[in-house]
Amino acid sequence: MEFACNFVYVPPPPKDSQQAFKRSALLPPVSWARPLRAPPPPPVEVKAAGESKVVGELPDKSQRQERTGSTSVFYDNVDLGQKYPTRKTALLPPHLRPAASGQPSPHDDVDSQSSWHADKTPNLPGGLNGNGPGQAIPSAPRLPPRPFMRNMPEYVVLLPTSSTTEKPLLCPPPATSPPASTEDKGPLPGNPNVILVSLGKLLSEKVQHTQGKPTSCSQCGAVLDCNYDNLLQTNGCSFCESSERSSAPSAGLQHGLFVLRPAQKLLSASQPLLIFCIDISASMSITSQVSAGTQILHRSRLEFVQEAVLLCVQKLSKQQPDTPVGLITFNYEVTIHGYGDFPSRVLSEDELMDSRHLKMAASVSTIPPPLSNTKNFLEEQVKGLSAVGTTALGPAALVAITMASRHPGSKVIICTDGKANTTLGNLEVEDTDARTLLSSTIFYQELGEDAADQGVTVSVLSIEGTDCRLDELGRLADRTGGKVVIANPRMLQSEFEQIIENSTIATKCAVTLLLPKSMRMRGEKEAGHKAVRKVGNVHLEEEITFQFVASEPEGTSDLSCGTVSVQLQLRYMQKNGQMMLRVFTMTRNVTHDSSVALSSLSLPIIQLNSSQASAALAVRGRFLDARRESEQQMKLIEKVIEHNRSAEDRETYKEWVITMEPIYNNILNFTRAKSVVSDSQSLTDAGAALLYTMKQSNRKTIMIKNHQNLHSSPHWKQTKY
Repeated sequence: MEFACNFVYVPPPPKDSQQAFKRSALLPPVSWARPLRAPPPPPVEVKAAGESKVVGELPDKSQRQERTGSTSVFYDNVDLGQKYPTRKTALLPPHLRPAASGQPSPHDDVDSQSSWHADKTPNLPGGLNGNGPGQAIPSAPRLPPRPFMRNMPEYVVLLPTSSTTEKPLLCPPPATSPPASTEDKGPLPGNPNVILVSLGKLLSEKVQHTQGKPTSCSQCGAVLDCNYDNLLQTNGCSFCESSERSSAPSAGLQHGLFVLRPAQKLLSASQPLLIFCIDISASMSITSQVSAGTQILHRSRLEFVQEAVLLCVQKLSKQQPDTPVGLITFNYEVTIHGYGDFPSRVLSEDELMDSRHLKMAASVSTIPPPLSNTKNFLEEQVKGLSAVGTTALGPAALVAITMASRHPGSKVIICTDGKANTTLGNLEVEDTDARTLLSSTIFYQELGEDAADQGVTVSVLSIEGTDCRLDELGRLADRTGGKVVIANPRMLQSEFEQIIENSTIATKCAVTLLLPKSMRMRGEKEAGHKAVRKVGNVHLEEEITFQFVASEPEGTSDLSCGTVSVQLQLRYMQKNGQMMLRVFTMTRNVTHDSSVALSSLSLPIIQLNSSQASAALAVRGRFLDARRESEQQMKLIEKVIEHNRSAEDRETYKEWVITMEPIYNNILNFTRAKSVVSDSQSLTDAGAALLYTMKQSNRKTIMIKNHQNLHSSPHWKQTKY
């Protein structure tokens, strides 16, 4: 398991604009506190020297003492004992400003006028009071709180800056922006969170088995790193966060290889089959010119196929003589060719319309012995083929797959030059009969599922210049891990050999990827934090990719811990029938910094993921989504090249863009008229072969394809990079 980026990239949260504000008095306060007000002293008449004086009138400045009370509104977090040289009131509406004479405003709250601070007593100027000279007037008792009291509007009061204890109640934080950086800190285009799983490498490694059975979470199925009884299941793990215990959730197992089912003796002694399923309909008699030295010959398509099969048989008899090789041919009937004392079996007419009868006939047919015993019989049968009749491709594929499924790891190679036109699996009615085409589509899809479940790989080869509806037949090959090829008649032998050499190392493979709930999968059937992908048959160089992103909108808040753990589970069956489970758990740090993610990004993994994801969408008819996906990842790759300033990356990018040209600009050149089954357009044979190849590509094959396209395309200089 490899990460395209050494970090889990999460886009930075949007910056909220923070500005000073005034809350409406009609809205309930956020955190309201009763304002405190020191009421003015009661007027006391003092007669001195025949002159009466009202205490409420302040003396001149020389005799004035500073009050601790004030008629201005301030909040309870203000130290009332602080001495201010001047007190200014700001941001108050006119009806709340204190009267010039020091008398309370008629609009002021009655309770506010009567409330006193608990620890402060106002002093009368000149030390005069009603009880006698030099005596203080006793403070009035505080009124009890009144719930029905009218709330005061929340206004910000500006106090002198010399005070260190005064803090406005509703003062918002300053709206200061961080200093500008030379690096681009904005969100990255595309998605750098890509995981590469090299299935062929992981499943072929020799690793020591882990003792016991795996301990799994009963909620999400994560394999846990626990020290107690392995037969028990736990209810809490760090992936589903469903722990009901007081202790911390269990962490995932770092690495382990478990035996879920022991080997089966019968399977360990069997050998996978190789079955050639050859079209011998009338269209295979069409000839083409071939130059042989100074002579020009005319050879039929069937003759090219016969020559390619005979050469492969001769090579296999020397290199792999223990391989059982079978032959099935089809035109208006399906023939299971025998050998030695076992005669051939011919299925025709009504038999070709009954799926159950075809499966029964294939299951009871004799499995061919190793090639070392049947080479001469096989060569005689191949040389004696002749082209005539219609194309019963559907029944022939069903018989070949059923026969091969008796030995997991077997291969079926279908070679044809035309559309299936018999009742079962008819593909020649796409423009006239929607019901028949829909039933044929379902037929090939179910056939592919059955083949994958039984460990059979199906490859489809069509001959150049023909129309075989590879968009439908390609589903059969794609689901089983086979190839979809349009071959030149002269290149059939090399195509056969490549398929034969690409051996199957495991069958019935299912890949499970688990993320924390703060993350989710992208581009999978499951939109949650868990994805299960049925791969089926695994070949030595097979690689698959996954994308994941942060959950929205609550996902980013759960990533405060700074790390994300990812668990990969591989369930598969070996050739000997042993069922295995391999587990990996890896942890990556989370970053919001775009420059950090760009510096550690692997372009080959991003390019491979873009090719696979875009092609997977296109083969399902979602051409706009495929283009959108590829364009987003292309912008990310351009960002990486701009950041790293690598000439090698720039050259690789130009090669890759040419490979992706059908997705970007020319997808319409690979589509035919709209299908009668749905509103989506179907693919031509050339488009289907190209997109299925892209979908099954790996880093090695995509680089070879890039170099081929770069040297063959004259338009690479016009590519944007």
